[in-house]
Amino acid sequence: MYQLAAFAEQAFAGNPAAVVPLETWIDDALMQSIAAENNLSETAFFVPVVDSEWHIRWFTPAAEVNLCGHATLATAAVIRSRLRHDQWPITLNSASGPLIVDTAGQGFVLDLPTDPPHAVEIPDGLAVALGVAVDELLAGREIYVMPMADQGAVAALRPNFAHLAAVVDYGIVVTAPGAEVDFVSRFFAPALGVDEDPVTGAAHCLLTPYWSARLGKEKLEARQISARGGHLICENQGERVRLQGAAVFFLDGKISV
Repeated sequence: MYQLAAFAEQAFAGNPAAVVPLETWIDDALMQSIAAENNLSETAFFVPVVDSEWHIRWFTPAAEVNLCGHATLATAAVIRSRLRHDQWPITLNSASGPLIVDTAGQGFVLDLPTDPPHAVEIPDGLAVALGVAVDELLAGREIYVMPMADQGAVAALRPNFAHLAAVVDYGIVVTAPGAEVDFVSRFFAPALGVDEDPVTGAAHCLLTPYWSARLGKEKLEARQISARGGHLICENQGERVRLQGAAVFFLDGKISV
């Protein structure tokens, strides 16, 4: 098993993910137990299919999810640096379809499905859970998006996570124009066992088309302003979103079960 910080240029930043290479799939319950033991926002497991192609799955401490950007980035780093794979791009088959990953200098570019958010009704109790008035709410396939006035409002948010888990069954990203980048965000998913995710690739599948339309530009610079923080370059390509970032290794180890 490997642990890396994704969407980071240095240790102790970005989003930590565990990556477990497998020769064949192991029992789902065992993968979930490993993810719970790791207690990171995501643990990725992957198995080889053919040359330059793997199958990938992601688990939070509480559940399997259909898409995770930062653990996909971490998996690509393991494939390049630890498996010594030198033929790029690669394909990672997933519950969200094939994901293409290419190298970009010392980092990587993820090609992910876009998830344009649309206006939805505001659930009862959301304002109480977030501790602020909710004037506008959008949603993609699974994730809510709540625009806020400015970066300071996003940074000051202090949700009640127990209440939020009862109202939002997957996750919610709050976002605003950035002071030094195009936009900033924070992502909360207490129902999945992740109160606040440090950097969330899947959320940027919604944020990229949203801010692309709002700002009138296809390429955007983003920062997720969690305590660890993370930096992303996002590009809107219509049906796909390209996210660029780097990953830093923290540990190499072996699992004993």
